[in-house]
Amino acid sequence: MTIPTQVKIVEVGPRDGLQNEVAVPLEAKVALVNALAKSGLTYIETGAFVSPKWVPQMADSAAVFANIERLPTTTYAALTPNLQGFEAAIAAGVDEVAVFAAASEAFSQKNINCSIAESLARFAPVIAAARQANIRVRGYVSCVLGCPYQGHVEISQVAAVAEQLWQLGCYEISLGDTIGVGTPLHAQQMLAAVAERVPMQHLALHFHNTYGQALANIASCLPMGISTFDSAVAGLGGCPYAKGASGNLATEDLVYMLEGMGITTGINLNQLVEAGAAICQHLNHGPRSQVALAELAKQETK
Repeated sequence: MTIPTQVKIVEVGPRDGLQNEVAVPLEAKVALVNALAKSGLTYIETGAFVSPKWVPQMADSAAVFANIERLPTTTYAALTPNLQGFEAAIAAGVDEVAVFAAASEAFSQKNINCSIAESLARFAPVIAAARQANIRVRGYVSCVLGCPYQGHVEISQVAAVAEQLWQLGCYEISLGDTIGVGTPLHAQQMLAAVAERVPMQHLALHFHNTYGQALANIASCLPMGISTFDSAVAGLGGCPYAKGASGNLATEDLVYMLEGMGITTGINLNQLVEAGAAICQHLNHGPRSQVALAELAKQETK
C-alpha cells in the first residue's frame, strides 16, 4: 500500500497539552489557538469541559471559546466526558466534542473511577445529545500500547473498545499511546487489529513521545493507509506517569517529517514554531520539539 499524499493533523496542544502543564493566563491560551489556526491547522482541540477541581488548567475553557477569532476553515473542538460537560460545551459554541475511554481496565479505574463498560455507558447519552444537536463526536482510546498500572494491554481489548465507540456513533477513533512506550512493529499490529473492526479512514493515531518513538511509530503506520494524526505544538504536555518525560509528539516535528516525505499538511512550519515558542514563554521550559529548537537556533545565529 502507498502512503497518503495528504493528511489531517489534529492539534491537541491547547487541551491535552496545557492540561498537563502549569496554568497559563487566558490571553495566552487565546493567542495560542489563534496562532495555530493562522498557521494552517484545520482542527484544534481548544479546551475541555471537565471538573475544575480535577483539571484546574481547563477551568476557563468557556472563556477561551468566547474570545478566540474563529476561522471558517478550522474546527474548534472540546473534550466532554459527560452530559453536563456536553451542555456547557454547546453553550460555549464548540464545533465538535470528544469522549474518551481506556483500553486498560486498571487505567479506567484509576483515572475515571469506573470500569471500561461503565465509561462507555456514560457516553451513550452524550453521543445521543450530540446527534440531536448535529454535533460530531470523536472518540479517544487511551493506553493502546501499554498502561502505567497494568503494563501490557491486549491488542484485542484495544480493538474491542474502539469498535464499541464506533458503534456508539463516534465518527473518528483516536488511538492513544498514553505513556509513549510503543514501538513500530507493535504499533502496526495494534492498528491492523483495530482496522479490522473500524474502517481505516475513521481512525487516527495519537502517539506520545515519552521514549522518543512517536515519529518512528507514525512512519511505520503510514503505508497502512492511516492519514489522521494527533500532536501538540512544542510537544506540550508532559507525561504524568513518567516524571520529567515529554508527553505529546510535537506538531512541528510531525509536520517536518511528513512534508519531507512529500505529504501535504497545509501548515506553515515557521508560524507553527513561533506559536509554540510564544506559549512556552508562559511555561517553565522551552519547546520540546527538535525541529523548533533547530529553527529557533538558526534565527539566533542570523
